[in-house]
Amino acid sequence: MSIHKELQQLSESLEGTLLYDDLHKTLYSTDASVYRMRPKAVALPKTNEDISKLIRFAARHNVSITPRTAGTSLAGQTVGDGIVVDVSKNFTKILAFDPIKKTVTVQPGVIRDELNLFLKPHGVFFGPNTSTSNRCMIGGMVGNNSSGTTSIRYGVTRDKIVTINAILSDGSEVVFNEITSAEFIEKTKGDTLENKIYKNIFEELSDKAAQQEIINEFPKPEIHRRNTGYAVDLLLKSDLFGGTEPTINLGKLLCGSEGTLAFTTQVTLKVDDLPPTQNIMVVAHYHSIQESLESVVVAMKHHLYTCEMIDDIILECTKTNREQAKNRFFLVGEPKAIMMFELASHSMEDAELQAEALIADLAKNNFGYASVKIYGADIDKVVDLRKAGLGLLGSIVGDDKAADSIEDTAVELGDLPNYIADFTAMMERYGQKAIYYAHAGAGELHLRPELNLKKKEDLVLFRTIATEVAILVKKYRGSLSGEHGDGMVRGEFIPFMVGEKNYELLKRLKLAFDPNSVLNIGKIVNAPKMDENHRVVSGRVEPDIKTFQDFSDSLGILRAAEKCNGSGDCRKLPSAGGAMCPSYRATKNEKETTRARANALREYLTYSEKENKFDQKELYEVFELCVSCKACASECPSNVDVATLKAEFLYQYQKANGFSTRNKIFAHNAKLNKMGSVFPSITNFISNQSLVKKSMGIAPERQVPLLAKKTFRKWYDSQKSKSNDFPNGKVYLFNDEFTNYYDVNIGIDAFELLTKLGYEVLVVAHEESGRTYLSKGFLEEAKKIANINVGIFKELVSEDTPLIGIEPSAILTFRDEYLRLADDKESAAKVSQNAFTIEEFFKKEILKGKITADSFSEEKKEIKIHGHCHQKSLSSIEATFAMLNLPKNNLVTIYNSGCCGMAGSFGYEKEHYKVSMQMGEDTLFPKVRSTAENVKIAAAGTSCRHQIYDGTNREAQHPVSILKSCLK
Repeated sequence: MSIHKELQQLSESLEGTLLYDDLHKTLYSTDASVYRMRPKAVALPKTNEDISKLIRFAARHNVSITPRTAGTSLAGQTVGDGIVVDVSKNFTKILAFDPIKKTVTVQPGVIRDELNLFLKPHGVFFGPNTSTSNRCMIGGMVGNNSSGTTSIRYGVTRDKIVTINAILSDGSEVVFNEITSAEFIEKTKGDTLENKIYKNIFEELSDKAAQQEIINEFPKPEIHRRNTGYAVDLLLKSDLFGGTEPTINLGKLLCGSEGTLAFTTQVTLKVDDLPPTQNIMVVAHYHSIQESLESVVVAMKHHLYTCEMIDDIILECTKTNREQAKNRFFLVGEPKAIMMFELASHSMEDAELQAEALIADLAKNNFGYASVKIYGADIDKVVDLRKAGLGLLGSIVGDDKAADSIEDTAVELGDLPNYIADFTAMMERYGQKAIYYAHAGAGELHLRPELNLKKKEDLVLFRTIATEVAILVKKYRGSLSGEHGDGMVRGEFIPFMVGEKNYELLKRLKLAFDPNSVLNIGKIVNAPKMDENHRVVSGRVEPDIKTFQDFSDSLGILRAAEKCNGSGDCRKLPSAGGAMCPSYRATKNEKETTRARANALREYLTYSEKENKFDQKELYEVFELCVSCKACASECPSNVDVATLKAEFLYQYQKANGFSTRNKIFAHNAKLNKMGSVFPSITNFISNQSLVKKSMGIAPERQVPLLAKKTFRKWYDSQKSKSNDFPNGKVYLFNDEFTNYYDVNIGIDAFELLTKLGYEVLVVAHEESGRTYLSKGFLEEAKKIANINVGIFKELVSEDTPLIGIEPSAILTFRDEYLRLADDKESAAKVSQNAFTIEEFFKKEILKGKITADSFSEEKKEIKIHGHCHQKSLSSIEATFAMLNLPKNNLVTIYNSGCCGMAGSFGYEKEHYKVSMQMGEDTLFPKVRSTAENVKIAAAGTSCRHQIYDGTNREAQHPVSILKSCLK
């Protein structure tokens, strides 16, 4: 029987889902590492019995089971050529909390930050805090023995293990918890696989010579972050094996075993009291990396909660990231490195004393040229910048990437300066400038050389540097893996790191747990060569991909997709803030992540043999639910702009497969509205008939937006200036296609508001924005529009006479898509620098003192702002806040809301209606429903206002209309 048939039968026996189509095998072939292995299938189990069935199936068919949660692993642990078992969708429950014992029991798919949101009201939290904490899951943290920024105060995941419920390689369920030595001996009796495991461990570790070999060869016990091999050195603390502890817990052995010993289904963890709330972060600035590291020994004498380092390469990357550029506010000059020292106390007075003592100690020892104190919410911004480190490295343009081959080494804190000095000297011998960042206070820096793994000589260097680093770490008796695990990148070096005898012991331990070789084969033991199975084939001929848009800023569309390093920031949930990625938040499917879209595009552009490499139904499937919200363009640290990638894909795909009638109608909406506006009442009646909506594939629940009785253009042309006195100068108002045909009243409000505030408002003859063409992949039409509009406005707009727009998605095309489409790049850039949303314009004029509160009434108004996604990505919601907050008694707050889900025509399409409404339900709708009736809701986007009404029956207004109503 073929494997396809076997998988089909297995699928029918599961409560969960088994996927073995080409797309899902592609999406799960990579994680956040440099590796690529194509699985035979991807399973989304719903029950423990599903997992048991999958394991037994794998044993019968000699295939590997690879456990996976968020897939953020950096050593290739979550890729495999068997069945990848993804528990991130269904195993997401917090099962129990015991406030007396301070323990919490969870399934492996619970996100670390989500767990802490649950625990916070109880006054406790789960301490280990990785940079991926808003999407990484407890199962992955257990698999890797994760630690993160707080380990110097709260320890690592292994320290928190109370109980692990797991499924063994024969499909049987077992519980690993703390037991007495006598209970351990009792478990060695019997013929179950569990009995055999206990018996093997007892026999192996009772040998005095074996114990001494472990003591001699394993990393120094003072190094708390040590994930090299299996933690058999920890078991030696038991009085069974020469130690002093009367109890033993094999759950701690499973922690850090990367799913190679058992499949975790449930975890009970110890939790800690919440840390003190009065925090100060001291950011010390240094002229050299060596100086920063030498300062750590001094700094760690203070009661630090975090001690994190960032080098100048990462800091440079923050300049070109829209989100992180905002978080550079604290930097003084151009440091080669910064250290983030966080102090905490129950009183701010004590925290200040601690901070001053630290600063004085650094100064006394001549460390650093500046120390900046950070307080309150600003600390979170600095922490966000640090957490973005890995993703930011993906934004480096070109094929030279910060390669993960040596990035996880940990040494004793006192050895860190000398170790790094030796490391730097070694790198200089190879002409390499490494990247340094992360957990200096724990003796662990993430070190990455910049390599082009597409070049054979750099692949050789990849191995050479890794080998020399292993020798260097061994010299200091450090751990080659501090927290990210061995996987495939470090597994090859374990025999050298722990000695051949210990390695053979580890192999026998693996065999005892997994006699059928089922569980995550090739990780930790029997690993392949570290320079095999790479996602990039070295020495390849680079595909020549012709695109309609200009991707020269990324050196081509393929490299734009390759910026995604798989760190999975796009999997964060609404509680983490931001809008990325709304379709993933609605479905919880990997297929709907930014990562999936970039990975799929990279895969098919690289490996497809079709002349038109975009002509793939799998690519259509992966892009289908992308709403082009642009959130990824700012929130993805690697600057992966999927909306731009999607526009190119749709254009190329539809060139091969044709443009559908519905897409033509939506794309040419402005032209059709021009005809329909001749008799708007008739057009509105016809377009909302059930048969018409059905024939166009529009959801019956939606009302097609109604054309205004008169276009804004006609209204404007009918106006006669009542004044020649415009003390504040003139502005050009962009008459976008939504304002012109639908939201005419908002256009009038904008015109009258600006006029009354002393501005001459000019509306010239120009084209529509082209937004509808862009959203449907009609790039040729969009380019014509871009060229015409740039040609019109290049001679008109300037710093003194800006172009301002009402609809964010329309005016921001000047700042975004036109730069890729327009032929006259210089003029397009000039226009883009002088094109603003109307809110941005108001903020600028308020700061100049041209618009003041004196023009507005003092009537009390409470206003809540929902930001349009393009506004959040390409502009700023703070501008809307500044504008609406100008009247003295306006009480303005901003909803922490994601994407509304309408996204132009997306929410109107019948097959997308449900997911569109789910996007709204994720954050926006509940917040609107809980808003008092007397509170005004501001939303700049026309789609947002329609979606708010459809989802909550509440009317939202454009900020311009609200501000106009505030005029005296």
